[in-house]
This record gives sequence, structure tokens and C-alpha cells, in this order.
Amino acid sequence: MLNTTEINFFKTALEERKEKIEHNLNRTSIEMNEMRRNELKDEGDHAAMSLETAVDNAILGQQSKELAEIELALDKIEKNLYGICEMCEEEINIERLKVKNFARFCITCREVVEKEQQ
Repeated sequence: MLNTTEINFFKTALEERKEKIEHNLNRTSIEMNEMRRNELKDEGDHAAMSLETAVDNAILGQQSKELAEIELALDKIEKNLYGICEMCEEEINIERLKVKNFARFCITCREVVEKEQQ
């Protein structure tokens, strides 16, 4: 079981990452709105904006997903459930949590989930 120092370490890391993602999401949304307001002069401008928008949307989607995972992990910390696999209810290895602070599954169960998603 994780001790208080370890929990505090992960909570701080999660909160810092959450803040960074929220900043990125806000900045990207502002940039996308500014691009939409720009006057496009030709088909090349339209193509460039379309590509940038597609890339930005993909990034926004991925970061929104990560933000939701982080918020779930922070909620688990508050409920004393952080670091427990959602599938087998065993402890998630601390080394895995260091790599992916918002991991919901232990390595074994994650492999099962990934196989089911294929």
C-alpha cells in the first residue's frame, strides 16, 4: 500500500499535469478561434487551416481524455482508492504509477483490457 509521502507525491504530480493540460486546452482553443476569424485568401489557405484544425482537434481530444483520467485519479486519492487496479482490485506497482500516474489497471489487467479493445 502506498504511504502518505508517496500519495502526496502522486497528487502533486497529477495536479501539476492537470494544470498544464488545462492551460494547453485553453490556449489551443483560443488559437483555433483566432484561425477561424482569419480571412482565407485562397484554396491553399483553406487546406492549411483544415490540416491545422484536424491536428489541433486530435490533440484536444487526447488531452481532454488524459485530463478526465487525471481527474479520476485525483478523485481516487480523495476516496483512498488510488493505486488499486479497477479490475482485480490488487495494488498497482509503484513503478507503473511513476510512469503513468493515472493508471487505472495493473499491468496484467491492462493487457487484458487492450486485447478486448482490439
